[in-house]
This record gives sequence, C-alpha cells and structure tokens, in this order.
Amino acid sequence: MGKRFELIVFDWDGTLMDSTGAIVASIQAAARDLGIEPPSDERAHHIIGLGLIDALRHAMPDLPSERYQDVALRYRQHYMSRDNDLLLFEGAEALIDELAAAGHYLAVATGKTRKGLDRAFEVSGLGPRFHASRCADECHSKPHPQMLEELMDEFGVEPEATLMIGDTTHDLLMARNAGVAALGVAYGAHPRDSLEAESPLYCAANVAQLAAWLRERA
Repeated sequence: MGKRFELIVFDWDGTLMDSTGAIVASIQAAARDLGIEPPSDERAHHIIGLGLIDALRHAMPDLPSERYQDVALRYRQHYMSRDNDLLLFEGAEALIDELAAAGHYLAVATGKTRKGLDRAFEVSGLGPRFHASRCADECHSKPHPQMLEELMDEFGVEPEATLMIGDTTHDLLMARNAGVAALGVAYGAHPRDSLEAESPLYCAANVAQLAAWLRERA
C-alpha cells in the first residue's frame, strides 16, 4: 500500500521530548526571579508550543511589554540548566527511525528558537533523522500556518499528503489553517478533551498508540 502522507511534521516539546514540566517550572522560576506573580500550572501548560515572547504575553498579560525580554532571558537560563537532563518519550526514537525507513519526509515545526532546537537535536541525537525544520524565530508563531506552508513548499508536497502531529491545540489549529490533517498526542501539554475538540484524525495516549496508528494508516 502506498503512503497516505508523504510529509510528516512533528512538534518537539511534549510530542517527542518529555519537556513540558521543565518548561512550566522555568517560566514560573523566571517570573519569581523578577518579583512577578508566576502563572499557574494550567496557564503555563496552555502556552507551551507558542514562540517564547508570544507565550509570555499570554501567560502574563498584565506585564509591561518592555519586561518580556527580561523574563525571556531568565527563562532561557533556567531551561538550559535543565535541558541536558531531558529525555525523549519512550519509543519516540524508534518511531522516527521506522517512519524514515518507510520513506516519509520528516520535519519538525516548533515554538523553540533555532538555537534551542539545534541544542535539542544535539542532546537527543535525533537531528540527522529529520529532513527539515522550522522554528518560531524564523516564522510566525503557531497557529499561523507559515511553518507548514514553508515545509510543504520545500518538499513539493500537497496539503492532502501532509500530516501534523502535536500535543497542543496550537499545533492542531496550525494544521487546520494550513489545510493539512493532524494527530493529537494526549501525553504532553494540553488535555485530551481540548485536543479532541479540534477534531484531529486520532488522539494517542502514548507513543506506542501513535506508532500503531501511523503504521496502519500513514
């Protein structure tokens, strides 16, 4: 059977790497460093997947705009002190290898900066498996479709042959805005009911379920 999806695009944090807890803790610690009321766990989880400044604007909407860069700097310091300890979700590396062996184009679309994704690629060892990637400091932040549109253009793949996989509603809305199909993963930042409200093709509870769906239907 031929491939249904030529291009499969993954979000990074909360989809391939188990990093949502570190992101939430780093945002909250950065706020406390600067004497700012930290966002709640729920609010901090919701903004994961956005570009950092956009995320901070949503997490701390009452903060004067000139202070977001200070929070961002402290956030990066806290997160980088943790990121060497972050691990891929169990089964994620094997899944990427399986999809690559099956001949899919593989890409990442992330709210990380290019520097942050390159660091994550190096720490995880997954970088060479991906054919392309787009970051929030290169494109509009999710849910704008630019990341997916550029990736489809790069490989000459039509929307109907493209699949987006992510753990947040920002990922699923980006897919909808780009006219591509999407899968949700309910083991990351956003709860299952929020993901399912955006009508993905499927919502996986773990990487094993995600791999089984892709093996059978992608």
